[in-house]
Amino acid sequence: MKRSQLDEIRPAYERDGYVIVRNVVARDRMAAAEQHVHATLAQHPGVAFDKLHQMPFYHTDPFYLQLIRQPQLLDLAAQSLGPDLALFATGYIIKSPSSSMAVLWHQDGSYWPLEPMNVCTLWLAITESKIHNGCMRVIPGTQHMDLQALQERKDQASLLGNSMDESLVDEAKAVNLELNPGDISMHHPNVIHGSNSNQSATQWRLNLVIRVIASSTRITDPQWPGVFHLRGQRREDVNRYLPEPI
Repeated sequence: MKRSQLDEIRPAYERDGYVIVRNVVARDRMAAAEQHVHATLAQHPGVAFDKLHQMPFYHTDPFYLQLIRQPQLLDLAAQSLGPDLALFATGYIIKSPSSSMAVLWHQDGSYWPLEPMNVCTLWLAITESKIHNGCMRVIPGTQHMDLQALQERKDQASLLGNSMDESLVDEAKAVNLELNPGDISMHHPNVIHGSNSNQSATQWRLNLVIRVIASSTRITDPQWPGVFHLRGQRREDVNRYLPEPI
């Protein structure tokens, strides 16, 4: 990735709480990732499509790290977090045709046991992510809002089962993040975002969500399995590092 492109990313990210970067990963890598998604589903028939991202398959499957460790992806994360990077979590988020659920408005950081909250999300589009198949929607500038408590939601079916107080959300300002395969959206842990259900009768919406932390950020949940080293200094004094999957 050209230095001129990287230099444009940080100001946009700091201003809006998110940034879209086009053509980050080659289309053949995305085709391989799409095949890997469906192979993973076939290997785990008891896991619901929309719950796959909650399963830690990446702890033992080297495919994820091979994809994530591409230098151009780590260069993007470094724009927000600096040179020392670890993988906090990753997984496929899947919206199958005509049967997926919405993701209600939330801030990612409300879910995460991190101190300090030096983390960013790289959202890699494996297939097209458009309005009709439930692309992500973001409220620009809301990264300056404090993290809000989550509220259980039984009034409508949703992927997460909860949301932030929606009276705090100005939905008129929402921006649809439409992406093509290989595009990346990067977003701040405090920025408000969500997505509608997949309304397409035939088109899947597949993405890999990549949660990167600065190596100096501590995971405060003692039950968390650990992190993978991505780049720069390892901080064994801060977090436990997982063995490389084979």
